[in-house]
Amino acid sequence: MSFANTYFQRFQAKEKQIEDKPEKDLFLTLVIPSFNESGLCKSLQSIKDCAMPEKSVEVIVVINSSENTPKEIVEKNQITYELARSFAKENSTKRIKFYILNFENLPKKFAGVGLARKIGMDEALQRYNLLEKPNGLIAGFDADALLDENYFLEIEKFFNENSKINGASIDFQHPIEGNDYDEMIYKNIINYELHLRYFVEALRFANFPFAYHTIGSSFVVKADIYAKQGGMNRRKAGEDFYFLQKIIPLGNYGEINTTKVIPSPRTSDRVPFGTGAAISKMIEGNTHEFTTYSLDAFLLLKTFFELIPEFYKSFSYNNLPEIMEIFLKMNKFEEDYKKIKSNSPKINIFEKRFYDWFNAFRVIKFLNFAHDKFYKKNDVKNEAIKLLSLYHSSILIPNNEKELLTLYRNIQTKKYV
Repeated sequence: MSFANTYFQRFQAKEKQIEDKPEKDLFLTLVIPSFNESGLCKSLQSIKDCAMPEKSVEVIVVINSSENTPKEIVEKNQITYELARSFAKENSTKRIKFYILNFENLPKKFAGVGLARKIGMDEALQRYNLLEKPNGLIAGFDADALLDENYFLEIEKFFNENSKINGASIDFQHPIEGNDYDEMIYKNIINYELHLRYFVEALRFANFPFAYHTIGSSFVVKADIYAKQGGMNRRKAGEDFYFLQKIIPLGNYGEINTTKVIPSPRTSDRVPFGTGAAISKMIEGNTHEFTTYSLDAFLLLKTFFELIPEFYKSFSYNNLPEIMEIFLKMNKFEEDYKKIKSNSPKINIFEKRFYDWFNAFRVIKFLNFAHDKFYKKNDVKNEAIKLLSLYHSSILIPNNEKELLTLYRNIQTKKYV
């Protein structure tokens, strides 16, 4: 029995779509959801232009629409499908193969980016299951993103050197200057990416153990881990965050910072939140300012997490800030604490179980609660500067948003010492 058979009995989105047998040395599959896209072939060309690794690669594109998608988008999808199929026919080789799938009339209740990713990732899993290759890699990518030329080489190198790693986030850097977009979009994406990086860096400052970027176009996970954790979800937005929160807490999760994905900074109305929606909102408001969580909330989390050794001995609301006491009581922490404590013979087990409870979902729930009741969201530039003044006090901190973002990028990719 192959390693993913149980998964397909329980979670399979669609029957097997690709009849071609995979190459025996297949090691990486890129999965690309595509909806209402006109530039898909540009992204496929970016993949084709990458230096090829020692082992073979597959690319699975899932063009998709729902039963209530407007006719003009369905027709646009069909044009994209034909162009992509032509590209695949002309550019597929033994080393890299492109497979283009088109799903129309998906149930409107489930249709969206999550289901499209799931269909593609399930198909990739089928391929590895056929090869009985649980260590095969499945990577997320987007139909409007581009790649560094060394993308495949660095992923191959990383997993060759870190065989126990379950998955990894790959560095991403939006274009922040040039002639491809309006100046307003470049200003907006600088602040939005700064928000993403500030958020992760603030969590790291607070010593939260699961502080990683969760971007749908820039992650990679092993096939057996994908199967064991129940695969991709069908969420219409935020599917990447929810999926990776099943993978990251397992441990043995890493970062690949020696290559990068280049996501698009364009506006979008395809999903209710995320990059495209954030940029659209700023454009509509005629502003490039972006507000983010107050650093004070992360400082409170840091103080709270530092109390975990004390909680292992006993728990009390004494000396806890009012905000945290109210939040914990709202979430019935005391009841769960007793279960955590009774099932934790050692402090390392207690810490693991504690963070299973106070996971990334709970962190965001706390931050939203705290900013609804106690704190105020502030301009991302100001909060990002305040964080660096605490976290990296020896750094010369710029006041310019673009330079500030570059500094955050360098810190998070370990290029700043």
